Amino acid sequence: MIRWRILARLRTVVFLCVAALGLAGLAMTGTASAQPPSPIKHIVVLYLENHSFDSLLGFWCDERPQRCPDGGMPVTVKLSNGAVVIPSSNEPDIVPLVDHSVASQNDAIDGGRMDGWWQINGCDPSTNYACVGGWTPNQQPNLTRLADNFAISDHTFSMSNSPSWGGHLYPVLSNMDGFTGDNPVPVGEAHQGPGWGCDSNKETNWVGPGGEQMVPSCIPDPAIGRPFGGAFEATPANFEQTLMDSLTAANLTWTIFGAPTARTPSGAVTPGYWWDICPSIAECLYTGQKANNLPSSQFVSQAKAGNLPNFSIVTPGGPDAAFSEHNGMSMTSGDNWLGQVANAVMSGPDWRSTALFITWDDCGCFYDQIPPGTNPDGTPQGPRVPLVIVSPYARQGYTDTTATTFVGILSFVEHTFGLRPLGTNDAQAYDFSNAFNFGGGGGGQHLLKPVQMVQRPLPKDAHHINLAQLRQDT
Repeated sequence: MIRWRILARLRTVVFLCVAALGLAGLAMTGTASAQPPSPIKHIVVLYLENHSFDSLLGFWCDERPQRCPDGGMPVTVKLSNGAVVIPSSNEPDIVPLVDHSVASQNDAIDGGRMDGWWQINGCDPSTNYACVGGWTPNQQPNLTRLADNFAISDHTFSMSNSPSWGGHLYPVLSNMDGFTGDNPVPVGEAHQGPGWGCDSNKETNWVGPGGEQMVPSCIPDPAIGRPFGGAFEATPANFEQTLMDSLTAANLTWTIFGAPTARTPSGAVTPGYWWDICPSIAECLYTGQKANNLPSSQFVSQAKAGNLPNFSIVTPGGPDAAFSEHNGMSMTSGDNWLGQVANAVMSGPDWRSTALFITWDDCGCFYDQIPPGTNPDGTPQGPRVPLVIVSPYARQGYTDTTATTFVGILSFVEHTFGLRPLGTNDAQAYDFSNAFNFGGGGGGQHLLKPVQMVQRPLPKDAHHINLAQLRQDT
């Protein structure tokens, strides 16, 4: 155990020294694409919950065919059970409760045929195929205005077939560290803790040389001086460097805006704590990195005040969890919150040096028509998700059709700030470079101006949402 910790610490020291010597900008396979010097000093990722590209932008594409070369929502969808379904354009404000486990996503993809959605619990024939459909532009005016005026990607995929636990590792890791991504579950030998991470005393599926097994849902760090590297029991999972390590080594600032407090004053688990990235990574949860984990409710005020760090990721936590657009939550409240976050960025002093990526952590699991590909490390990708890029330097009304995954955002951060890749996937990932024009007014495009966001009254049903549903296992 002591030797294990020493080796892990030496690996960290070597990594930090390489970054400090200025070698961080070298990619593991080739160099970043040639770009003018980037004016971006602040990168923000708004990470919402559980939607596919077609569920949120399929009908938007139908009205804007010039933006969507692969087409919008199909007129009909033929499923593997023989059913021919007309995708619903009247999805309810409260997002249907559709299973989105690893197994369900695999069933839906059906080997790339994209016709197994009827096999998902919550989308079977008895629900009238509730996951085959989407929300219209009128139902999400803030997302629509941003997609209209800035850039979108129509080929961004999940890094794997995983629901929210695995999905919240993507933004800061270059791989899944052997985890399949399924949401953690309690185990008999341990007292159940809060959330899903290292302090949850829960387990999830992990695949290694000995096959698949249940292990603690924790990215361990043997160097932090805690038993089992911060997990509740011995684990075969490896320590993994994170984007936070890279940023810290380069003296760059970062904040995870989420739900850093495990329990409310009444003792209940804080809503959204299970989505917060920090608790699943022992180094973040149990070291000084924890100071960079703040409530999501603080993001708007910090952005408006011009206090953005170099990198921010915002996951809805605490009261904001109700705005996540998760299954069982209100789309109106979610789009309102999306508008508040985007408006804070666009109206703040840091606007002229900021890129905001708006995306969703997994499919939810709602229908999408484009088969996922394969990651550079050989692992299969998960379903396609929406992604909107909001920045003065985004190409106006542009659709980026180059295939990538969430790791493309990680690659964009690394290329922007001259950081060394964490692994094969981010070293080879496409980084959305085509979606930006850093030439400014002299490069063929004037800097884009903010667009007005709106706040709508909540439908009656939205006042009765059940935050406890957010804790469903899938």
